[in-house]
Amino acid sequence: MNEFLILSIVVLIYIVITGYVGYLAWKRTKTADDYMVAGRETHPFIMALSYGATFISTAAIVGFGGISGVYGMGLLWLTFLNILVGIFIAFVFFGKRTRKMGHNLGALTFPEFLSKRFDSKFIQYFSGLIIFFGMTLYASVVLIGMARFVETTLNLDYTMALIGLAVIVALYVIFGGIRGVMYTDALQGSIMFVVMFILLVATYWIMGGVTDANQALTNLVNIVPAQATATATATGFTGWTSMPALGSPFWWTLVSTLILGVGIGVLSQPQLVVRFMTVKSNKELNRAVLIGGIFICLMTGTAFVVGALSNVYFFDKLGQLAIQVVDGNADKIIPAFISAAMPLWFAYLFMIALLSAAMSTLSAQVHVQGTALGRDVYETLTKIKGDSSVFIARIGIALAMILAVIMGLILPTNIIAVGTSLWFSITAGAFLSMYVFALFWKGCTKAGAISGLVVGTLVSLFWLVFEYKKSAEALSIAKALTGQAVLTTAVPWPTVDPIVIALPVAFVVTVVVSLLTKAPSKEHLEKCFQGVN
Repeated sequence: MNEFLILSIVVLIYIVITGYVGYLAWKRTKTADDYMVAGRETHPFIMALSYGATFISTAAIVGFGGISGVYGMGLLWLTFLNILVGIFIAFVFFGKRTRKMGHNLGALTFPEFLSKRFDSKFIQYFSGLIIFFGMTLYASVVLIGMARFVETTLNLDYTMALIGLAVIVALYVIFGGIRGVMYTDALQGSIMFVVMFILLVATYWIMGGVTDANQALTNLVNIVPAQATATATATGFTGWTSMPALGSPFWWTLVSTLILGVGIGVLSQPQLVVRFMTVKSNKELNRAVLIGGIFICLMTGTAFVVGALSNVYFFDKLGQLAIQVVDGNADKIIPAFISAAMPLWFAYLFMIALLSAAMSTLSAQVHVQGTALGRDVYETLTKIKGDSSVFIARIGIALAMILAVIMGLILPTNIIAVGTSLWFSITAGAFLSMYVFALFWKGCTKAGAISGLVVGTLVSLFWLVFEYKKSAEALSIAKALTGQAVLTTAVPWPTVDPIVIALPVAFVVTVVVSLLTKAPSKEHLEKCFQGVN
């Protein structure tokens, strides 16, 4: 039988199963609570896999896996932070308080949670607008990651792959809501886990084992041509299995943007926070920690290790580093390695895993964008409640997907990892200080929370437009206004991620304004913190 026909049948079966799971979710979605927080009755296994599958997308596997082919195994520090911060701290310290406080306040979305905690409608619709428009960048790079793999592996048209994936995801999210998202996430996460385990084992087997493969990568320390990175060796590169020189531009990009931007920014991701409000007790969150930790460890660890080791494979076979083989586009390193090193059947299997990764993350993104538009913006501003907000949410999901497809067609190469990091940084600057104080400091005032939200957002945007070189050069606004790509050219500022600047500023502003303004009422705080420990 023709191999392409076999693949088509496998993909069709996968889509049918996914559609059936989405149908089951649709049948069980009756109310706004069902649509937005799954009736607060989600099983811990489903919640953990949904959280992990939403967290790990094609941006992590293709984008960051490819970036590890440029920066080496130093990116494994992100895996460590993902488990420590994104799973353990998020579930144990943030998740339990979010679940209970969200239940006390009757919150169905992340902006609504913050809004009711600080008794501010402005926080709800302002946050909703940030999420609806800002998350488009993240959604688009997830789409790009999948479409690039299809383009490289199957020689199919990139635009058609982009649009086809978007249509499939939009349909089951629009009708199934958060249940549709989480049920399909659990299915997709299971597929991803199995395939990534096979990839890790197969990669080390091909290269002679763990010790030989890692040593061969270490031995490539001097094989770094100028085109291998945007900054080259003179800017701090010290080897594929070591961290860059402390304080160098190479170090700042790796640590501030790729590691801290995602590793810390995960705490304020709306599509992840809302999952804490879908379980009925803290026991479910405790049971989900181990499942989520193992899942994240294998997913990110495999992608970063394989991306780095692809240099060994390509140098042995072609005398070139991975980034040279793909003509400087890091987004193509993982697809190129799979196509060259793995049998065709695994390339097809890996495509299903990437399809799962893309669909699980993308569905969560557009769901939170839709609910942000429907409940947090429309319902807050019009004061019209009921089923109309769900209808607007469904329209918002369709609009969000259209915007993601458009951006997927116009964004430049090497954008997947950077685009993901920038979105995580923006949310950290805007939401993280307010979210932390909402959970842990009763003295944080409405004025303090609003000040931190607005200032953190504005500082993040300013840094992206005028100071951070990767984004400032792409936008060209600073160039048009000042004649230079960034306002501050002195090292290391052009390589310092917005999270390093905006997050501390937002924290300080929130604290200072809270100390200078009227404290929230005792009655409101008792309602928020009842049973929270």
